[in-house]
Amino acid sequence: MKKSLLASAITLALSTALVGCGGAPEAPKAAAKGDLEKAAVKIGFIKLTDIAPLVIAKEKGFFAEEGLTVTLEPQANWKVLVDGVSGGQLDAAHMLAGHPIASGVGIGSKVKIVTPLSLDMNGKGITLSNKVHGMIAPTLDKSKPVSAAALAPVVAKYRSEGKPFKMGMVFPVSGHNYVLRYWLAAGGLNPGFYLPGDAAGTTGADVQLSVTPPPQMPSTLEAGTIDGYAVGEPWNQASVAKKIGVPVIVDPDIAGLNADKVFGMTEAFAKTNPKTSKALLRAIIRAQMWLDEEGGKNRPEAVKLLAQPQYVGADEKVLMASMTGKFTFGDGDTRATPEFNMFFDQQSSYPFYSDAIWVLTQMRRWGQIAEDKPDSWYVDTAKSVYRPDLYMEAAKSLVADGKAPADAFPESDGFRTYTKAAIDGVAFDPRKPSAYVASFSIGLKPGQKVTAAGVK
Repeated sequence: MKKSLLASAITLALSTALVGCGGAPEAPKAAAKGDLEKAAVKIGFIKLTDIAPLVIAKEKGFFAEEGLTVTLEPQANWKVLVDGVSGGQLDAAHMLAGHPIASGVGIGSKVKIVTPLSLDMNGKGITLSNKVHGMIAPTLDKSKPVSAAALAPVVAKYRSEGKPFKMGMVFPVSGHNYVLRYWLAAGGLNPGFYLPGDAAGTTGADVQLSVTPPPQMPSTLEAGTIDGYAVGEPWNQASVAKKIGVPVIVDPDIAGLNADKVFGMTEAFAKTNPKTSKALLRAIIRAQMWLDEEGGKNRPEAVKLLAQPQYVGADEKVLMASMTGKFTFGDGDTRATPEFNMFFDQQSSYPFYSDAIWVLTQMRRWGQIAEDKPDSWYVDTAKSVYRPDLYMEAAKSLVADGKAPADAFPESDGFRTYTKAAIDGVAFDPRKPSAYVASFSIGLKPGQKVTAAGVK
């Protein structure tokens, strides 16, 4: 992890935080409970390490300092979570980046969801079963990111035996789905297209992808139901610990840097509760700064908190294997992964329009968006669900209160500069999304559309 420039400012900020002893800190006057539209807030989450900003905001007292009483509630799966936010049972949630984007194009939630903050960048890996890994291991070069081309002979062998090669991902609009599809396609394997009304997305597939909730990935792999999966931590490391699977690549090495999870709420909640929303963002941003302070010096403490059963509930050693700038691919194979699970560094918390546009390009590439769209549509859709205006309002108030330095939040037009190369070498220009989609050898081409009868 890069050394953060925020050390001195964060030290100042934390001097007033709840440290685990003594009474709860006094709420600042600007965020006194009486000023908030809703002081008691319920936030949903899935048991993954990237809930860290929410856990830290609660456990280190940042929510309390804002006059908030926050309940963090684990959810069974992503559908239950997004339905809870849409239906009002949850006020906000730890979400897939694709959730608010999908709501903006009419996929999934029928209620408009927005995100004013990105919870983290990257944080996903691809794991193969021991059996499959054993079949490709002799061909792998550990000095380079593993290409899915190594799987092609295995997929062909399965096909000759009349068996499908199956992999799991967590949700149809998840970054895990799009990163896994990107990796497979970059290696010459078609992950299939979505047709109208088809949630499986297996039309024309060389590899069949199916939905599995993150905590169930290791057991599903062990049962032989799937041959590999894409998931967030700690569920790749759990397979390493159980010796049932081998991670082969992490997402920064697949499609470069991109938002992984976001903080989502309905558009109606944000409009009705502006002070509450701002207070939530202030607390979470402070937690993100704390997580990345001085190159991640606080990560071990974060791991101890995440390991508690009410949060992730995984062994500390398993959590540590991916939370300290390194990633364990197997016994004796731990490598530096400084761009994995970034929470604040490199503007990881800022909700960039361009991150949303990348997700939209993948939705179009695989048929979730049925027809061609102009570049302006991608930009307008991203702006309708990603809300950097709300983020910057909260950030500037932290600066004004002396809780963060001004240079921690550089002005932006909402478009990130992407310098991390994708595994296939295709450069992403968020201002030319249509051309980007058209550039891939596997995926929908300009003029093609998906119908109930197939790709036309």
